Amino acid sequence: MAQLGRPGLSAHQKQELWSRWRMGQSISEIGRALGKQSGSIHGVLASNGGVTPYVKSRACCALTLAEREEISRGLVEGLSVREIAALLQRAPSTVSREIARNRGRSKYRAALADDRAWIAAKRPKTCLLAKNKKLRKLVAEKLQEDWSPQQISGWLAATKRGPTMQISHETIYRSLYLKTRGVLQRELIACLRSRRTMRRGKRSSTEGQRRGQIIDAVSIRDRPSEIETRATAGHWEGDLIAGARNTHIATLVERYSRYLLLVRINGKDTASVVGALIQKVKQLPQGLLLSLTWDRGTELAMHKVFTKETGIPVYFCDPRSPWQRGTNENTNGLLRQYFPNGLALSSYSQHELDVIALRLNRRPRKTLGFLSPRARITGAVAATG
Repeated sequence: MAQLGRPGLSAHQKQELWSRWRMGQSISEIGRALGKQSGSIHGVLASNGGVTPYVKSRACCALTLAEREEISRGLVEGLSVREIAALLQRAPSTVSREIARNRGRSKYRAALADDRAWIAAKRPKTCLLAKNKKLRKLVAEKLQEDWSPQQISGWLAATKRGPTMQISHETIYRSLYLKTRGVLQRELIACLRSRRTMRRGKRSSTEGQRRGQIIDAVSIRDRPSEIETRATAGHWEGDLIAGARNTHIATLVERYSRYLLLVRINGKDTASVVGALIQKVKQLPQGLLLSLTWDRGTELAMHKVFTKETGIPVYFCDPRSPWQRGTNENTNGLLRQYFPNGLALSSYSQHELDVIALRLNRRPRKTLGFLSPRARITGAVAATG
């Protein structure tokens, strides 16, 4: 009789599937590699929340199926427990317990005993958040404040709240994505920056964008070396983030502290952008704006006007080289939690943008030793008087 339906994935294919998923391949790419429909790949991934399942393995000291078969044959031949143990080079107590827990001498079966051992070996440990109500409540509160699991984990370690209040970021992710745990409400996934319904590996992109020519642009290669070291505050990176219907917001990030400013602009033309930037940066404390590094976008074609009004030099990145503004690129990625693609950005007032910037500036950052950008820049301002 012909087999009905599509054949499922073999154990080897599932192993390859999870390996490719950890490498950052898309569902479509994995499907093409395995010769399967995307829906089949998605079903396997979704069943475990995108989290790679543990590979079943046998403890090194556990009895093997071959040893259990030797025990079964020894019992049929009427050998004593000590005689069977001597043949296996095992302790008599090990063999005695194995027989007792599997229905005794007369009903012992090797295959059934081995299956039972695999089931018993799982013994899933109770999730840390399930056992610790106080920790679970604190983690949920910080997730609702838009903290990432890594920020929560690092902050708990840095504040030294005791061994019972420590947790890894991976445990938080698993508690969110694994349906079997059911510890944290899945609605909290919406608080994560990516808002993905499944955990997935990192994936990088090196694609750049073509930009127009800017007259008398000073290259980033001519920027003083002290800016690169991040030793002092006052050096900023900037760019625009785009929304629906050709709307934009300007972002400025300070390299030393990762402090963020959001600037409302009425248009992408250089006059609108430069005018809004001048008005915003003049509100900064004196000495806190020493340089600005910008993408190769023509929205800053009037960079000479900006320098004349503020006294601040502007440096431009190389074409198609977004990594040269790594701090700004990373922050723009964080902002997509608040400004998802397809959202018109013109609806935000400057006050609303300031509130969003404040939320990010209060969040601890791993690169700052889990200090917040606000605390870092406040210390820099106090040090300079």
